[in-house]
Amino acid sequence: MAADSLTDNLTGLLNHDVFQLILELESIKSHRYGTPFTLALLNLDSFSLYDRQNGTSKGDSILRETARIIKETIRQCDIAARYSGNIFAVILIRSDAELSHTAVERIRLEFEKFTGGELTMSAGLVTCPRDAANRNSLIEKAMEALSKAGADGENRIYFSRSEAQPAAGSKPMILLVDDDRRNVRFMEALLDASDYDYDVIKAYDGNEALSIIGGTEVDLVLLDIMMPDLNGYEVCRRLKENEGTRMIPVIMLTALSDSADKINGIKAGADDFIVKPPDRSELIARINSLLNANSLNKKLTSIENVLISMTNAVEAKDIYTQGHSARVSDMAVSLGRKMNLPEEEIYALRIGGILHDIGKIGIPGGILNRPGTLMPDEFEIIKTHSEAGYRICQPLQKTLGPALDVIRHHHEKLDGSGYPDGLKGKDISVISRIMCIADIFDALTSSRPYRGAMSRKEAFEILNKEADEGKLDKEIVGHLRKLTGKL
Repeated sequence: MAADSLTDNLTGLLNHDVFQLILELESIKSHRYGTPFTLALLNLDSFSLYDRQNGTSKGDSILRETARIIKETIRQCDIAARYSGNIFAVILIRSDAELSHTAVERIRLEFEKFTGGELTMSAGLVTCPRDAANRNSLIEKAMEALSKAGADGENRIYFSRSEAQPAAGSKPMILLVDDDRRNVRFMEALLDASDYDYDVIKAYDGNEALSIIGGTEVDLVLLDIMMPDLNGYEVCRRLKENEGTRMIPVIMLTALSDSADKINGIKAGADDFIVKPPDRSELIARINSLLNANSLNKKLTSIENVLISMTNAVEAKDIYTQGHSARVSDMAVSLGRKMNLPEEEIYALRIGGILHDIGKIGIPGGILNRPGTLMPDEFEIIKTHSEAGYRICQPLQKTLGPALDVIRHHHEKLDGSGYPDGLKGKDISVISRIMCIADIFDALTSSRPYRGAMSRKEAFEILNKEADEGKLDKEIVGHLRKLTGKL
């Protein structure tokens, strides 16, 4: 009976209340003795959609298997709990940023392997006492990191940033990494003697560098190659493979001059490569060039966030489509993965799905929420949203890439009866065809002001009819039927 009161009935992990108590005790111990631990909150991406499509029984089975994977992957000293719903919590004892990232990555990979990629996992991590010192702050920051991972496309591991984003006009933060302290002092002197004002932080090995980047907003890394344990190539590779750090510019500094060493640096993802000792003018010029590029990338990311906020505003106007964009995005991505599309097109489906209805921002709410059938002139107004959305997002063409095609053409039909361009057949990209079908299916199975939600069977009757008429791609409709389960 005592054991039952401590554990979650479904997963057998510790329950929410016990987890809260243990987290409080661990934070007190960490503060008192200075020993670090990391809190990880793990979310099963798009689980609500999976649960709705496959039923509670299959959903519960996924949750139980997730608990098993976590228990078998973590150490005996670590603590696992079911935090809420499809969110799990793990307390990684005596683990810093690097160690905990490795542990959670193992869990993420095992989960993805178990589901065959049909479901993915995101994680938000925070380290005590570096990033937060008490239970409430730890949970809040881990949740913030988890939300950021979800907003950036899911299937991510993000650390809470211990420092605020730098304000406009603030000094760039440069991380200098070298195991030879004489080299560190020499490089620091070069940067101090320049006409530019930088903030310089130092790390003396690769693990320390990754730990710092896990909790500090770094604008550029000056990275030595020949270091013990974790060399510069490996540090660079890990930074570039992590979605949260891949945009940080990396300049590799080394005494090596062999072209093969430079090639290895490029393969690791380095943005530049300079032989030591560097010429000061050349070093500063290359640093500033990469800092300017990094600043532009941050601005583009901010613009993307504004566009997503606009999409949320659209759904706030249209009370019947709240959550529609996220559901369509999830469904389209699942279809793309089932069809083995390349990652570039998967990204286009994800971001295109989120933004596909952004053009409705300019359509009056009275038309969006009309309870009856739209008049012909009103429907013509609705049809303008595809082209309007394309124009809104076009300034981000280099960033959005094929997602722009999805935004403009998600209402095109294979027989040319769609809009706005009346494209036919092969002129309509595969990702636009996927988005069209995902959009129709979610619209049919959701309540609208003029009708209630249809059953999946009724929705597929309509999809199959349009596929037989040559309007929709039969193959994609078939993939969607398999994805949503047998009726």
